[in-house]
Amino acid sequence: MHDDRSLVEARLKRVLDERIRPAVHPESVPLEVAAWVAPGEPVPVSEGLAAEYTPVAVGDPWGAPWGTTWFRVSGQVPREWAGRTVEAVLDLGFDERMPGFQCEALVYTPDGTPVKGLNPRNQWVRVGSPVEGGEEVVWHLESASNPVILGDSGFRPTGLGEKETAGTDPLYRIERMDLAVFDETVWALIQDLEVLGELMHELPVDAPRRWELLRAIERALDAVDLQDVNGTAAAAREQLAGVLATPAPASAHRISAVGHAHIDSAWLWPLRETVRKVARTTSNMTSLIESEPDFVFAMSQAQQFAWIKEHRPEVYAKVKKAVAEGRFVPAGGMWVESDTNMPGSEAMARQFVHGKRFFLDEFGIENDEAWLPDTFGFAAGLPQIIKAAGSKWLLTQKISWSQINRFPHHTFLWEGIDGTRIFTHFPPVDTYNCSMQGREIAHAVRNFKDKGVANHSLAPTGWGDGGGGTTREMIAKAARLRDIEGSAKVHWETPTEFFTKAEAEYANPPVWVGELYLELHRATLTSQAKTKQGNRRSEHLLREAELWAATAAVRTGAAYPYERLDRIWKTVLLHQFHDILPGSSIAWVHREAEKTYAAVAEELNEIIDGAQRALAGDAASGGELVFNPAPHTRSGVVAGGARPSTASAGTITVTARNGGGHVLDNGLLRVEIDGRGLVVSAYDIEAERETVAPGQAANLLQIHPDFPNMWDAWDVDEFYRNTVTDLVDADEVTVAADGPEAVSVRVVRSFGDSRATQVLTLAAGAKRLDIDTEVDWHETEKFLKAAFPIDIHAERYASETQFGHLHRPTHTNTSWEAAKFEACNHRFVHLAEPGWGVSLANDSTYGHDVTRTVRDDRGTTTTVRVSLLRAPRFPDPETDQGVHRFRHALAPGAEIGDAVREGYAINLPERRVPGDAEVAPLVAVDNDAVVVTAVKLADDESGDVVVRAYESRGGRAAARLTPGFPAAGATACDLLERQLADAPELALTDGSLNLALRPFEIVTLRFPRTQG
Repeated sequence: MHDDRSLVEARLKRVLDERIRPAVHPESVPLEVAAWVAPGEPVPVSEGLAAEYTPVAVGDPWGAPWGTTWFRVSGQVPREWAGRTVEAVLDLGFDERMPGFQCEALVYTPDGTPVKGLNPRNQWVRVGSPVEGGEEVVWHLESASNPVILGDSGFRPTGLGEKETAGTDPLYRIERMDLAVFDETVWALIQDLEVLGELMHELPVDAPRRWELLRAIERALDAVDLQDVNGTAAAAREQLAGVLATPAPASAHRISAVGHAHIDSAWLWPLRETVRKVARTTSNMTSLIESEPDFVFAMSQAQQFAWIKEHRPEVYAKVKKAVAEGRFVPAGGMWVESDTNMPGSEAMARQFVHGKRFFLDEFGIENDEAWLPDTFGFAAGLPQIIKAAGSKWLLTQKISWSQINRFPHHTFLWEGIDGTRIFTHFPPVDTYNCSMQGREIAHAVRNFKDKGVANHSLAPTGWGDGGGGTTREMIAKAARLRDIEGSAKVHWETPTEFFTKAEAEYANPPVWVGELYLELHRATLTSQAKTKQGNRRSEHLLREAELWAATAAVRTGAAYPYERLDRIWKTVLLHQFHDILPGSSIAWVHREAEKTYAAVAEELNEIIDGAQRALAGDAASGGELVFNPAPHTRSGVVAGGARPSTASAGTITVTARNGGGHVLDNGLLRVEIDGRGLVVSAYDIEAERETVAPGQAANLLQIHPDFPNMWDAWDVDEFYRNTVTDLVDADEVTVAADGPEAVSVRVVRSFGDSRATQVLTLAAGAKRLDIDTEVDWHETEKFLKAAFPIDIHAERYASETQFGHLHRPTHTNTSWEAAKFEACNHRFVHLAEPGWGVSLANDSTYGHDVTRTVRDDRGTTTTVRVSLLRAPRFPDPETDQGVHRFRHALAPGAEIGDAVREGYAINLPERRVPGDAEVAPLVAVDNDAVVVTAVKLADDESGDVVVRAYESRGGRAAARLTPGFPAAGATACDLLERQLADAPELALTDGSLNLALRPFEIVTLRFPRTQG
């Protein structure tokens, strides 16, 4: 039999495009249009409605980049249209190829009631069905002329990402503003033909069902009079009814369609525009829910709900109603869909605390799932955080983007560093913007890796990023795919309904242990260094603010700043969104982030300063207190306490080095810096062990060309390593400080258009070399790293993550290991042989690589390289230009516990405050393996003290935790500070609580305060 599918498909496409689609609106009349351009930033709705409008016409240009134009459209429904369905067709100049990445609008009635959003795939507004004829129509369109940043030119540098460089020329042209008759029969015929044509295309050439569909489509097209589509559409539909009604077999794959609109909280638009994107999309979805009884829609990110509650209360009222009906589902239980690699332990926990609490307070809903379809890989500490927040499922999509290795499962148990397992699903449809096309549904079925043992998958369905969400066309297609031979069975379901069914049918799913590493977007660990530094600093300032404010509240009765801390936490959590913290947003976003982080630091330092002064006693005494915010005792000051300052003990010298350079020696560590300013020796005197590999130099700055194949701010491709320049020429190598508490050497290097200044410091009594680096960076498309070749033979190394660390191999035995050529760490990496190790701590960098090389029959060298700066030109052409400061600390002889301690120490420096009152810690722990990450007052303002701690070394740990205040007992809680089910009240023994923790176990304890 001759395969004439291609001929039928060609005929179908032309008839649809040129005859049937235009017949959906067979009659139309123009609307009158007037416009008002808002000056500067968006204005309140009331101001836009009351503005003075000027007449404009179809064909007129409008919309400077990032501007807002208010259009008023008005007209009257012709009386002869009585009894018919009428809607407005409002085309602002959309490019249908890019829904969500261009102009958009929200339609209002004259009284300010939101109607629905306008987007490239959603250009209609219903007037009536049926109309009486003669109705007056007046709407106002708040229209955003957002520029197309990621357009046909791909990843080219553009000034459109910042208002000051975007220009003022109009970007768009009004295409259509009409009232039109809507022919539902023609519209339904389109859905029939598209579903069957797409299904036919996916079936094998020898499948009888394919030929059955082909002949039915031919008969339907024959039945269409191309000169009278509206009059013959019903007859054409009759030719398709039979094949549409043929049911799927019982064994057909089942797809849970979840209405969805993945809206990046910032990306190629600023935060303020996301507020409006959310309002437009939720207006569409609440309207669709009213007209489509089977449809359910899920929206994640509590921040986005909070935005519409604050800025668009009329929209929020509709959302709350739909949530109460179970049709609009708050999903995910996080404040935003954050990056999960870089946020610290407490920040990752607070994403769930603030997200879940918002949904509980606003809607009475407890989320069981984490919803992270677009996040760039998942840290190995996340499963226990999800569980500790009271959730049990995870959905993501992004791992399907991996370049090298195909992930082996779609439904599985993900095991984290502490052994916690979370039931996880990767939708095999391989998109979080499913539009119910036949190729998507067929791909999900073919791609599903758990056939034979599972039969359910999920499809997030709808256009994201302001593209309008789920459309009526998607719903119509899903209805036709509900039970049809040749396709999966599609049903609208909530995430909970899907996960419940998927978990029930898969009794023994496979287990994946460790991080879910995305083999793509590795450069997001480095891009936009100031954003990453702002995040890291904010996280540690928040720790300090809670600690000292709680201590002051308990010790002195000072007011605890509940509202301020809550607000600041939410600001920091927002900026951990997966296109802000990773550095992949436009210049506007990162410029605002830098200002926000500065304001956050100022306010948190004010809270810290106020609390410490309240604790410090007499400021006029002439004394000085040292406050230690770190979770380990240092310089004689206990963790979380303060005592009068004392001079550092020990002798330290700096002398000239034979052959040039300097030698720093404090009796614990002897460091040689050669005439090039490079560290050629870091000798552990007690262990009699050299740190730096023979014949090599540490703290070696290296620069690479960096021009990835695509996704400039996101990606670094492995071939960048093929070319490297070692920066060994120094402008200056001089002694910068010479005791008595520390000695240091200053090294200055010029390269390209940039300059690096480093100060290498050895302090008395410290077995650690501190490296302060300042780079005045003016390179483009370059990658700057600092290399530390270590004389250690190690097949794996430890990298800190949330509430612990994970081990990664240093070798590349398999493609999975080779793909991890750039990875994430938090405060430290640690290398070790039995009995001796080295740690490298940092105060604000995340990206790094670790490699092994053979040294001419003298063993192997393990080289750690920290990633400092990049210079991609898209989407921000000025990425990272300017002055940056970093701190690192090299600690020879460090065990894993030392690495943990040094990581905290470099991020939580001591503070010195005038005063004379020694401050005892609010909570003391007698085992350094148990690290306290938070000391605070309970969020419910009860005055209870909440303590969170974890086992930090990967082993079992017994510890006594002693509250420094009267407490009768304690309660074991989840992250939301709620008592765990079946958890007994914990009694104190001799004023202390005995803890026994498993490796990396998190414990949250709540101590009610008693009088005494």
